[in-house]
Amino acid sequence: MDSPTALRADIPALESTTYLNYGAHGPSPRTVVDAAEACTREHEFDAVPPADPYEMAFGIYDRTRETVASFLGANADEIALTESTTAGIAAVAGAIDWQPGDVVVRTDLEHPAGILPWQRLERAGVEVRVVETTDGRIDRDEYTAAVSDARLVCFSALTWTHGTRLPVADLVDIAHDAGALTLVDAVQVPGQQPLDVTEWGSDIVAAAGHKWLLGLWGAGFLYVDANTAETLAPRSVGYRSVETPTADTLEFAPGARRFEIGTTNPAQYVALERAIELNTEIGTATIEDRIHSLASRLADGIPDHRRLSPAEPESGLVTIDVDEPEQAVDRLANEGFVVRDLPYPDAIRVSVHAVNTREEIDALLGVLESEW
Repeated sequence: MDSPTALRADIPALESTTYLNYGAHGPSPRTVVDAAEACTREHEFDAVPPADPYEMAFGIYDRTRETVASFLGANADEIALTESTTAGIAAVAGAIDWQPGDVVVRTDLEHPAGILPWQRLERAGVEVRVVETTDGRIDRDEYTAAVSDARLVCFSALTWTHGTRLPVADLVDIAHDAGALTLVDAVQVPGQQPLDVTEWGSDIVAAAGHKWLLGLWGAGFLYVDANTAETLAPRSVGYRSVETPTADTLEFAPGARRFEIGTTNPAQYVALERAIELNTEIGTATIEDRIHSLASRLADGIPDHRRLSPAEPESGLVTIDVDEPEQAVDRLANEGFVVRDLPYPDAIRVSVHAVNTREEIDALLGVLESEW
């Protein structure tokens, strides 16, 4: 697969609709689904005595950790395979020995995945501070003051509400100077922009492959810095979480693997490997450049007073103010366009991928003209 055009041709869902909701779900190409189906057939038909289905599955887990680690600029022992970004964030929230009076800081731009675990901790006396933002931007002075005595800081690398890129490395440095752990929700990044965890310096990064990478649901991944992992004790524990499942005393597996629990279908992780392989074959830079070109074309066609995302797009996520977002989504669906409405801001969001075309963007703008 050598181009976005070739990738598009391999996605059946795009044959009958103009799909522009990759920030929620990316429909998979045939080659990704074929890889998962082949894995399932082998695991269920062939990996039986004298073969071993557990040996096959664990080999896939090991290989996928290596693939994800290389993709993120990490080591394999710093990667845990999870179900989703949400599962990874929730697992981290449960792995800290929280005390009454501890402080968690988040922004008001977070997805529920980065909100609900901290709401749960409030019942145990943990204080949750919310840094308010403007147009998808963080005021660094306000952020610095908020994290001054925090135990953990959670924020998104790329906001799902406005498509803005937050200055991750800088925010991490500020939090670290205050002695806080950092947890970055990066789910909107893989598949549309480069992600190197060593450049960010965050202690923990959670993401998944079912959006811009076009993988299957159920394949999330969690990066945990090796030193940080040794300080965390997950509340949910299974035979994959520990060094020796049959030992008399519990000893967590080294590194991030302590966040893995038990039996999971290996097929979605084979699909994740294939999705990462496609991204690498085409080139993240090529994909990012095409997304920027198409998103810019869309942004240029939206009146300034209706565009809630930056005039110069920072991602494929473009948020648009319309009078009745839910009705607008339904009307666009009737015209063959798939977008979504947002709970905050009260708007619609268009997610532009490299597999989209200029003609699709122009057609969408034509349909949206009645909103202006």
